[in-house]
Amino acid sequence: MRGARARFAAAMSALAALGWFLMASGEPAELPELAVENPSPGVYVHYGQQAEMTPQNFGDIANLGFVVGAKCVAVVDTGGTYAVGRALRRAIRRVTSAPVCYVINTHVHPDHVFGNEAFVADHAEYLGHARLAEAMRRRGPNYLHALQRDLGPAAEGTTLVFPTRSVTTVERLDLGGRSLGLRAWQTAHTDTDLTVFDEQSGTLWLGDLLFVGHIPVVDGSLRGFIAVIDELKKLPAQRVIPGHGRATDGSAAIMTEDRYLAQLQTDVRGALAAKMSLAQAVETVDYDRSAHWLLADRFHRRNVTAAYAELEWIQ
Repeated sequence: MRGARARFAAAMSALAALGWFLMASGEPAELPELAVENPSPGVYVHYGQQAEMTPQNFGDIANLGFVVGAKCVAVVDTGGTYAVGRALRRAIRRVTSAPVCYVINTHVHPDHVFGNEAFVADHAEYLGHARLAEAMRRRGPNYLHALQRDLGPAAEGTTLVFPTRSVTTVERLDLGGRSLGLRAWQTAHTDTDLTVFDEQSGTLWLGDLLFVGHIPVVDGSLRGFIAVIDELKKLPAQRVIPGHGRATDGSAAIMTEDRYLAQLQTDVRGALAAKMSLAQAVETVDYDRSAHWLLADRFHRRNVTAAYAELEWIQ
């Protein structure tokens, strides 16, 4: 066991040393080849790690992918660094030589948009929610500073690339014999949530409107998130791809997420009715441990804080 730990530590040290060498040489860090799965003809998914961003994972913590039509390719989210975006582009080239005509960002969070730079040379249209550009202008510099601070050389080359086309309600994209339906949602996980539906395969890309395994994160509106989930339950998708976690038929995973958010709302309302302070609510409001949520220690308290702030004035 000690030998295995030593080998793992040595491997991590070697990876870190490689990153520093690449930065010193002026070359962006490279991510090893991205694994992609092909759940349906023309649909490709890369599953990011269920983890926080680190130099070792290059910010590869969100689900990404692409859809291939007869005319061109649409990318759905690009990863947490330029290195991840470039690895995704190489994965596309292993599958097809068709041009990348669209890059779609499902929301503003850095693990979904910071690989955008990798597709600039493709002259693709960048699409996102109508509020995405403003959210990136407002949040982006802080996100980028934190990324450079925390990932060091693994963040080399990462920059902000803004949408060139906004989706206010719904849009339809033609990939050549294949159509994608884009829908902008009310404030839920964030105020920039966008879904992508591949009509041919019945695949629905939900971004972080769905978490599987990873505890849901509220960065927009808890009440809005619950309302959007009620609508998602009615959509006729054959397969849903969450922002984090494995693809699923949708129903069970959506219900699990719904239970967490509904209980969060009930418990925070109870804390407010009991005249608890925010600090007391954060210490008191728990979650269902039997769900075995990943990263709960990182995000549950933050969710309680967000819910308290939202519900405080609407009791």
